[in-house]
Amino acid sequence: MPRSARTPLRQWIWRAFVQSALIPLVLVESVLITAYLLTNSAIRDAQVDYLQQSALEDLSSAVQREGKVIDVRLQSIEVPTRLFRDAVGRALQDRSFKPDQLERDRHVLSSDGVLYTKTDNGRAASFYASSTPVERQDHDKALRLSQVDPLMRSIREANPLVAAVYFNSWDSYNRIFPFFMTPEQYPHDMVIPNYNFYYLADAKHNPQRKMAWTDVYLDPAGLGWMMSAIAPVYRGDFLEGVVGLDITVGQMLSEIGDLKVPWQGYAMLVSRDHSIMALPEAGERDFGLRELTRYSYEEAVRREVLKPEDFSLTRHREMQPLLDAMAAGKGNVQEVELGGRKQLVAWSEIPQTGWRLMMVVDEANIFRETNRLAERYQQIGYLLIAGLAFFYALFFAWMWSRSRRLSNELAQPMAGIMGMMQRIGVGDFRPPAPTSRIAELQALAEAVQLSGSQLQASEEERLEARRNLDLVLESTTESLWEVDAGSQSIKMSGRFVKRFGLRSDHLPLNEFNDRVHPDDVERARRLRLLFSSSEQDNFDAEYRFADAEGNYAWLLSRGKVLERDSDGHALLVAGTHVDITRLKEVEEELRLATREAQAASQAKSRFLSSMSHELRTPLNAINGFAQLIGLEAEGREDRKVEGDYAHEIVNASRHLTSLVDDILDLSSIESRRQQLQLTPVDIGPLLASCAELIQPELQARRLQLQQMPPPEPPLHVLADARRLRQVVLNLLSNAMKYNSPQGMVSMGYEVRAAGVRLWVADSGPGLSPEQQAMLFQPFQRLGRENSTIPGTGIGLVLCRELAELMGGEMGVSSAPDVGSRFWIDLPSAAERSEAEVPAEPEVSEPQSLPEVLCVEDHPACLKVLQEGLRDLADVRGAGSVGRAVTMLEASTPALLLLDLDLPDGDGLEVLDFVRGDARLAQTPVLVVSAAVDEKLLAEARRRGADACLSKPVDLKQVRRIALSLLGQEA
Repeated sequence: MPRSARTPLRQWIWRAFVQSALIPLVLVESVLITAYLLTNSAIRDAQVDYLQQSALEDLSSAVQREGKVIDVRLQSIEVPTRLFRDAVGRALQDRSFKPDQLERDRHVLSSDGVLYTKTDNGRAASFYASSTPVERQDHDKALRLSQVDPLMRSIREANPLVAAVYFNSWDSYNRIFPFFMTPEQYPHDMVIPNYNFYYLADAKHNPQRKMAWTDVYLDPAGLGWMMSAIAPVYRGDFLEGVVGLDITVGQMLSEIGDLKVPWQGYAMLVSRDHSIMALPEAGERDFGLRELTRYSYEEAVRREVLKPEDFSLTRHREMQPLLDAMAAGKGNVQEVELGGRKQLVAWSEIPQTGWRLMMVVDEANIFRETNRLAERYQQIGYLLIAGLAFFYALFFAWMWSRSRRLSNELAQPMAGIMGMMQRIGVGDFRPPAPTSRIAELQALAEAVQLSGSQLQASEEERLEARRNLDLVLESTTESLWEVDAGSQSIKMSGRFVKRFGLRSDHLPLNEFNDRVHPDDVERARRLRLLFSSSEQDNFDAEYRFADAEGNYAWLLSRGKVLERDSDGHALLVAGTHVDITRLKEVEEELRLATREAQAASQAKSRFLSSMSHELRTPLNAINGFAQLIGLEAEGREDRKVEGDYAHEIVNASRHLTSLVDDILDLSSIESRRQQLQLTPVDIGPLLASCAELIQPELQARRLQLQQMPPPEPPLHVLADARRLRQVVLNLLSNAMKYNSPQGMVSMGYEVRAAGVRLWVADSGPGLSPEQQAMLFQPFQRLGRENSTIPGTGIGLVLCRELAELMGGEMGVSSAPDVGSRFWIDLPSAAERSEAEVPAEPEVSEPQSLPEVLCVEDHPACLKVLQEGLRDLADVRGAGSVGRAVTMLEASTPALLLLDLDLPDGDGLEVLDFVRGDARLAQTPVLVVSAAVDEKLLAEARRRGADACLSKPVDLKQVRRIALSLLGQEA
């Protein structure tokens, strides 16, 4: 075929696609669909703007209208409040009124000085608190006020909003309708003027003597959260008391729930200081709150309990634009982001109280119909796109059939070219070429023929190069060497000679050794001699070799024996040199890093020791002085309050000490410094002692303890007794802290195949699977970080680590709303006989106080020990090692109290001085130190300390040990 009749491949494919007119069709269809979608979007936006303006007007009108409704309902409360105030004022002044016998019989006086009504009889309840002594109580006034009972009942029955009607006097007298047993609800010593429903009506807060409304508070009478309409009752300028009508939040919520809020919205009531007074269930989800359920009535009657701070709108950042708009007075509708959604909030002020009624509407509800119509239009657009896709599917199917015809034009010549390549691949370098109408394919076939000829020539050259390469690949490394034992010479490759600047590639061994580092020459020579005389076939040595400038490089020399003589000595050895300088540098860096890590570990240990001392020393002073105050206040009624305060300080300091111990224990366990003494432990006495320790807290929390009886015969586990008790007490503490009110705490044991399981269970809210997965992570409190329950989140982590160190395992099983059970599995152990403890000798009480030397550099700690032992001994102080040695040289104390961390040295130096002096050798020594390192305390015992205590100390324990060491009875 002539060359001019052939068509290039690019032109052939281009003509086929131009004839199909693909691009114009795609552009036209895309423009039409885009125009449709844009038009739909513009229409929807216009509808949304119109609906939004209409919604703002409707919502504003609705909130104004419903605000007036609430205002009218509140006005209906104010009128009977004034009537009741006037009736109470007349009853207080009408001393001619004589109560009937029934009213007199209803009143009784309790043993604690409370006058109250014991029966209902359709009348009001009466309560005269013992905070007013009986001799000062005006019982005639209490009986005289019975004449207002019919009015109280009428007010209560006439208005469904009124939950209770009451009168509170200046001397803590209360009369309230409907009747309830007041002694069961009120504390006997209640001081009524301290409550907000009283002091808001006094001359300071209400000088005009008008009726007023309280904020929402928790009713001490047991009616729940409520607000009160109150009015003062005066006798001249003297405030006799306050009358009030209570409206519960539940009733107000019911009123608000009946309001007509458009678009499925809800209404809420807010006080003058932006505190939520009434919040319906829909609002609870938006604000993340629950309506007023977190306080007990016992707490309400002890102190004034108002709405929690969480109910203040100022605590919700998303409400700040609304508060700004309200403060600026710009309109009465504002858009806010609430509950993760855009919502409209409208408000109106209630003139009677200054409260604000708010209506909250989800914008999605307003625009739901418009969005639904837009979705319909959008679906039509999707249908158009689907139709277009179907059209193009048919179109491309047609194009595919057309392409098949075109591909046939390409397939035959391409198959021929592929056949040529296959024949070239099997060694036939000159195959015949196929013919084609496409110029490129014809040129490709000719090129393949030419490539075959070139490959034939290249293959011949490759075979020759491979033979040479095989010789080189026999030793691929830094350089080659060959040692001739007969001539004591070494031959090296040119690469090595050039690298190190040698004069020749063939050198005597002694000249080669001159380049070896002096520290490595003798070792390398011995290795060569040992290798030459042994039956080993492989040689391996490392040494440093100098270049022409005197710089050393590390070499790894490896060789193999090629020839031996009749005696087995190596005659010819060949091998390689590899430069391992970089590897040696890395090894040195690793050694340096290891030393740095060891230094860091030592620094951490020093930090832990210092931290222990710096924390425990001030805690010891706090704890000690608080114990001294408590000891002085014991049995003295006039100092009972001081004793209670001291008890709280001791508890707080012990909590801090426990926190420090937990952190240090966890740190020491993580660094594997914790050493445990594993011995057989009888679980019966251990569980009983733990149960006895938690009894006071169980009673304070009103919890019950269910404990299994001790095992018979006794059951022993292999554990560290102190650490096991720590684990069990930690689990019991958690079971009490995270239990339900008046719940149950259970503890017991199970005998299992692998050992013994100790368990502690509670009846609390339980744990979800997600919470259980995060349970044993350090400082993880499962969302209770901001709760009032104390804790750090490391107790369970420490318990599990201790369980593993004792060869055991710890786990949990829990379910939401059921409770949790924590357990620890320990290996069982046989009982070991305990050495009999000799009885302490009885020593007659000394006639004068013995002399005690306290070596302590902290003045507060010294003062604590002096005060704690002042009736037992004459305690003198020494603040340094030098001062202590000087005083010991001058006198012999009956007892030495010794701190280990002193400003001029170690307390162990003082201990060594005492035990090394014949005069002082028998002096008992009690170590009282802030150090918690068991090794350090064990060292003190090894050097002769009679007992060791860690700060902060228990003064009662110090006194017992001191008496024992002084030879006295406790």
